[in-house]
Amino acid sequence: MPPGKYGTQEEWEQDGDREIYMDFLLPTGIFLKFPVSRNDTIRNIKKMVWKNASREPLFFGLGDPDLYVFTCINQTAEREELEEESRRISDVRPFMCVLRLVAREGDRSEKLTNAQISLLIGKGLHEFEAQKNHEVDEFRTKMRTFCEEKSLERQNLPWQRWMEYSFPCELEPCSSPATGGSSKSKHGKKLFVNIKFESSDESFMLQQDSQDLPVALMKSALKKKATVFRSVRQEPEDYTLQVNGRWEFIYGQHPLCQFKYIFFCMRNGQNPQLTMVHHSTISKYQEDQGRVCSQMYKTRSLSRPPPLPLKKLVVQAGLFHGSELLCKMMTSSEVTVCSEPLWDQRLEFDINVSDLPRMSRLCFALYAVIEKTKKPRGTKKKNKKADCPIAWVNTMVFDYKDQLKTGDFLLSMWPSVPDDKSDLLNPMGTVQKNPNVDSAAGLLIRFPNIRPHPLYYPPLEKVYLKLKEIMDNKNYTEFFEDEKELLWKLRIEVRDYFPECLSKLLLITKWNKREDVVQMVSLLKSWPELPAIQALELLDYSFPDPAVRYFTIRCLKKLSDDELLQYLIQLVQVLKYESYLDCDLTTFLLERALSNRRIGHFLFWHLKSEIHVASVSLRFGLILEAYCRGNIHHIKLLSKQNEALGKMKALSDIVKTGSQKMTVDDLKLCIRQESYLEALSDLLSPLNPSVILFEICADKCRFMDSKMKPLWLMYKNPLEQADMVGIIFKNGDDLRQDMLTLQMIRLMENLWKKEGLDLRMIPYGCLSTGNKTGLIEIVKSSDTIANIQRNSSNSAATAAFNKDALLNWLKSKNPGDKLDQAIEEFTLSCAGYCVATYVLGIGDRHNDNIMIRETGQLFHIDFGHFLGNFKRKLGINRERVPFILTYDFVHVIQQGRTNNSEKFERFREYCEKAYKILCRNGTLFVNLFAMMKAAGLPELSSSKDIQYLKDSLALGKSEDEALKNFKVKFNEALRESWKTKVNWMMHSLAKDNRP
Repeated sequence: MPPGKYGTQEEWEQDGDREIYMDFLLPTGIFLKFPVSRNDTIRNIKKMVWKNASREPLFFGLGDPDLYVFTCINQTAEREELEEESRRISDVRPFMCVLRLVAREGDRSEKLTNAQISLLIGKGLHEFEAQKNHEVDEFRTKMRTFCEEKSLERQNLPWQRWMEYSFPCELEPCSSPATGGSSKSKHGKKLFVNIKFESSDESFMLQQDSQDLPVALMKSALKKKATVFRSVRQEPEDYTLQVNGRWEFIYGQHPLCQFKYIFFCMRNGQNPQLTMVHHSTISKYQEDQGRVCSQMYKTRSLSRPPPLPLKKLVVQAGLFHGSELLCKMMTSSEVTVCSEPLWDQRLEFDINVSDLPRMSRLCFALYAVIEKTKKPRGTKKKNKKADCPIAWVNTMVFDYKDQLKTGDFLLSMWPSVPDDKSDLLNPMGTVQKNPNVDSAAGLLIRFPNIRPHPLYYPPLEKVYLKLKEIMDNKNYTEFFEDEKELLWKLRIEVRDYFPECLSKLLLITKWNKREDVVQMVSLLKSWPELPAIQALELLDYSFPDPAVRYFTIRCLKKLSDDELLQYLIQLVQVLKYESYLDCDLTTFLLERALSNRRIGHFLFWHLKSEIHVASVSLRFGLILEAYCRGNIHHIKLLSKQNEALGKMKALSDIVKTGSQKMTVDDLKLCIRQESYLEALSDLLSPLNPSVILFEICADKCRFMDSKMKPLWLMYKNPLEQADMVGIIFKNGDDLRQDMLTLQMIRLMENLWKKEGLDLRMIPYGCLSTGNKTGLIEIVKSSDTIANIQRNSSNSAATAAFNKDALLNWLKSKNPGDKLDQAIEEFTLSCAGYCVATYVLGIGDRHNDNIMIRETGQLFHIDFGHFLGNFKRKLGINRERVPFILTYDFVHVIQQGRTNNSEKFERFREYCEKAYKILCRNGTLFVNLFAMMKAAGLPELSSSKDIQYLKDSLALGKSEDEALKNFKVKFNEALRESWKTKVNWMMHSLAKDNRP
């Protein structure tokens, strides 16, 4: 049988545990061939090689197996060393099924770590080395030293401090349970807690005040234990409390009721289930976390080359500082299209070198000029020319060492958007070259030598004397409009009395004037620190100066860990605006991630989810490498999640592309395979690293009958006495917009709770994990959850107009006294989602994506349209109300009584109070959305897209004016609700009539 007959890509994608013949080349020159199972690990295959080789000549020439490593040609045609021997051969997928055994060279531990990091982040570290770029090399060296020092510091922490890193407290925003608007709390002061000690089956039910600290509960537990078992009294400070079946702990100087787990139990009438854990157990965890673990390899995709036009080629160039054009743009002459067009032209910009801002970037655009010949009637006119954008590229004028660039630079360009002919230059884009050099247009430029020696951007200390001279010079004039001139002249007063207006002052600063830059940077040194949420806007690409970035990060250091997690999505996105790899924002994020593993977890996934994007692949890959080197122990946990996601994607591909119609039973059969069961069980949820996805229940798993066939995966945890945990894996849809929307709803919920308003929101988890893949959290598996208006009738028309349907469904799920509580839950959550969907402009609201739990809580799903991008049918707007408030909703709120206006007015008050709280924080929401422009979401790509948010939050208006406008929208939603019902009926009929 010839080598390579088996093991093609199609062979590896086959299901089951069938054997595949493989070829092995030994360093002794011996050739072996024998079958291996697709699920065999590299380690087991090596044992089989040694067993087979023992019967062959020259076996005595082989040493210990640990002295050798397999190499193969992988699916990207690269030579790969298989250092991580716990991987299955079906995951390695060697080309032509050939493995070569070679002697190990170099530091095995280092090579193993490098291999694990490469597999985890989905980018080979050899790609960084192949850059042969001094900036990349210096960044890697510096960040490796920084991160490894942080890792060493962390491992030497006392066990209590180490807990703060590994298991940070998950807290509610306020220290006492918020209410639904009334001052009287619905929660009792006493709390019943079930406590057990580790390694013991005995448990105690203790009564504790909900405002007590955890140490008080531990003291009660130890006292109870000493009384029952007559044991020696122990100190509560030697223990901590763990939530049963979860990596979540209760400790520190916070009231018990502020912990999210206990808050949830109190809200739902459950008794918290906790375990007393001794500090020696925690110390053992700390010692064990230095071990190196397995990874999986993932290749990156290549982009297609840009289309080549057929007419004249032109290059446009511009000098920018942030979004400001520093001087007039320059355009080259036209040249005829050929394989290597040559301009050989000098472009001179109307700006002095001494006036160049430190962060000046030179932006190029390559475009074609296409002649349009159109004969006008009666008169002769010149032929019109149309520009066809081809590619763009940006480069910094000064390098990362402050030196003015000189010499030749070959810039690999990025393909332009074909339909965008407005702005050819892209100053907001990356300054990195396109790594896909084989498919990219290359632009060769030369920076002239203006001095015989290197020219550096001068340190500010050297110009302080000149600054004093300028300040003393009464003839010094500014070139601003009247308002800008007044603001600039009163900049000291701005600093002293209006420090929050720093961004306005920065925007009117003349960054192409050296003297102005010195003054502004000097002023920044004495500028009072801004609240972190106000400083966020200074991370926009309009403020690239390093002194501004340094000031901003100084302000952000005041963010608590919970606040940083709240804004982490945006902070990762604005990394794309940074001009150099080594920047204050990168160091800040790494430092916080290395101090709190929960932050590190989400930083990893936010970066990893965009590693396939060529423009940020280098930057994000280097940050991921640095994080992994500072968290070697975290690699095992992340690798397990990465492996599970790989299997989920494989399952999804099987479901969507199967040659025959896939059934749920077929899916269950796939999951029961050993390789899938092992990969999909015993991991931490990427959605929440405190949740253990212990054992996948194949019998409970299914896929949904929608276009992308999302997987519905169910897990049980024998250590946790609660419902099964469920996640949805979606492959083929970009979930980043859903993730952003849910982040905003969660932020709204926190702001409301801080002001004593708990609207029972359910902003369930959602995480983008890769190129159009992601996870969605199932709210609660034991609840009956239904689509609004689809509960009581088989007829869509009847269900859409039967106002009693929803109330009757709630009555059936909540008999007796439970009904009043369910209606209250509905009232509160309906108010929250009415306000949230209006403010965010969420569209496509129909009866399939508004849900209700049997407890009465209403919530929305599927946020594919927001910021007022409402669906249209045949040019007609299908959604004609500001938010969803139907008469059957009102019927439930009024408890089925038409004259119960008191209940409805209370609901209206909830809405108005919630809206006013959001308006007070309107700038925060606008800033967070503005920071997401770099994400490339289709409905959020420019400042114009955020105008809807500014209008809905009534920015610039008084609170009374804003509330007046909201009342108009509220009445409109109620008055026009019949249009919503018609839209729902048509949606239901269309769905029922689908083939």
